[in-house]
Amino acid sequence: MNASGILQIVVYCAVLLATALPLGLYLARVYDGQKTWLSPVLAPIERAILAVCGVRRDQEQHWTAYAISLLIFNLVTLLALYAILRLQAYLPFNPAGEAAVNADLAFNTAVSFTTNTNWQNYGGESTLSYFSQMAGLTVHNFTSAATGLCVAVALIRGFSRRSTKTLGNFYVDLVRGIVHVLLPLAILFTLFLVWQGVPQNIDAYVTAAGLDGAQQTIAQGPVASQTAIKLLGTNGGGFFNVNSAHPYENPTPLSNFVQMWSIVVLSGALVFAFGKLVKDFRQGRALFIAMSIMMVVGIGLCYWAESSGNPLFEPLGVDQVATDVNPGGNMEGKELRFGIANSALFATVTTDTSCGAVNAMIDSFTPLGGLVPLFDMMLSEVIFGGVGAGLHGMIVFVILTVFIAGLMVGRTPEYLGKKMEAKEVKLAVLVILVFPLSILGLGALSVTLPAGTAAISAAGPHGLTQALYAYTSTTANNGSAFGGFSGNTLYHNTMLSIAMLLGRFIVIVPTLAIAGSVAAKKLVPPSAGTFPTHGTLFIGLLIAIVVVVGGLTFFPFIALGPLVEHLSLAAGTSF
Repeated sequence: MNASGILQIVVYCAVLLATALPLGLYLARVYDGQKTWLSPVLAPIERAILAVCGVRRDQEQHWTAYAISLLIFNLVTLLALYAILRLQAYLPFNPAGEAAVNADLAFNTAVSFTTNTNWQNYGGESTLSYFSQMAGLTVHNFTSAATGLCVAVALIRGFSRRSTKTLGNFYVDLVRGIVHVLLPLAILFTLFLVWQGVPQNIDAYVTAAGLDGAQQTIAQGPVASQTAIKLLGTNGGGFFNVNSAHPYENPTPLSNFVQMWSIVVLSGALVFAFGKLVKDFRQGRALFIAMSIMMVVGIGLCYWAESSGNPLFEPLGVDQVATDVNPGGNMEGKELRFGIANSALFATVTTDTSCGAVNAMIDSFTPLGGLVPLFDMMLSEVIFGGVGAGLHGMIVFVILTVFIAGLMVGRTPEYLGKKMEAKEVKLAVLVILVFPLSILGLGALSVTLPAGTAAISAAGPHGLTQALYAYTSTTANNGSAFGGFSGNTLYHNTMLSIAMLLGRFIVIVPTLAIAGSVAAKKLVPPSAGTFPTHGTLFIGLLIAIVVVVGGLTFFPFIALGPLVEHLSLAAGTSF
């Protein structure tokens, strides 16, 4: 670790805070139906789309109708993407002549992009046509992120309203999120990336000769537009196989910084929007502080671990100079142009959210450095989390926290003036149990069945981590890969798809049920026994609940995987 790397991390956190707050106030106005400075341009577009679809803005839905609409929409878009991938050989904008994607990989990819996971068992530039990238993947990057926003906004309405049976209209919220939030930001970000040197065209691939005369094919295409929304929408699926480590996706230090910022800014802004919409800004501030503390601790641990390097390698000699580019730490799998600090920061923020984009190979991180992104996802992606998904996931933990606090003081747990009774607590526990059920259940099969173990490339604890990382990433709808895991098989394409569906929709439905339940409740005036949910004590208790639940649930696997590998390396043993 050095002063330059620490300064970059400090500047990143400062810029994130300075921009998330005003963007959060903008989000609050958008979803509250108020005018914004963009309304003269965007409101007519919203009205036109809703009119064509036959949706009335004033026609609200019960939570069950909201959930059904969400599920139907996502099913239709999943099937549409599957059809595009299977028929891409016959569709336009295919200059490389890519063949149709085989059935199990097409299903896995369709599920992946519908659930905002963007797990990729393929190389984008060598498998998909431009049409599939644009009309299939990029469109889903918008719709899946907007779906997450819808769930978060519905849950916010549940807490901000009283004695009501409705949560808004899913289709109105979906269109509003795309038109007023995602599309304007994506257009600006795309222009920035083009300025930085990211390609945006539909030209054929270029064949060039290297200095040694060898021929190589240089892929290009509509890269900037997909990169912009993959990061802003916490999607993460790269146009190129190596994602944001590719110089065409991430060409400069400035683009790298802005990409890391874009991954978190919407999720952070939504927390401030929450405080504004429930008319108690302190609540949003408390959640933002809790998320920020956990994020900074993870960044620090990952940066320290990677800077410490691999103990099996000899340290720097006394006549060598340690810099961030050649620090004597672990540079395996990292871009020299980014160094250790930016690689550790990118890996942490991309797994704090459900983005999954990477600028370094996490499989090449030290055991403790790789443990950080793994553990981030095991915490149910609530450290900012995916767009919308992080906020509604954290509120589930808030419900559990106020329940435990209520047991301590002998009072009925309350949050934002609503009593958290048996129904809400049971639904919250159901949401929390989805992660261990999917990760440990499906992961156990992957390390015992021959069809599962065939995908593991490493021996010992590292191989165990490879397999469990895949099922953690897909359940958390993150999509980052540990590397060295060959998931493009019939078995893993199927099982990973199940993990993604569980992690997305078996979480969303009970969350909407919580929203419907609390929306119907009356407000309870605060009393002497009410536990404040905006102070330091609550923030500390919330962090403890999040970490302890994740730590206790997954500690046996962590101990057998990353911790054993770390201790083995320290003892001079490799596998």
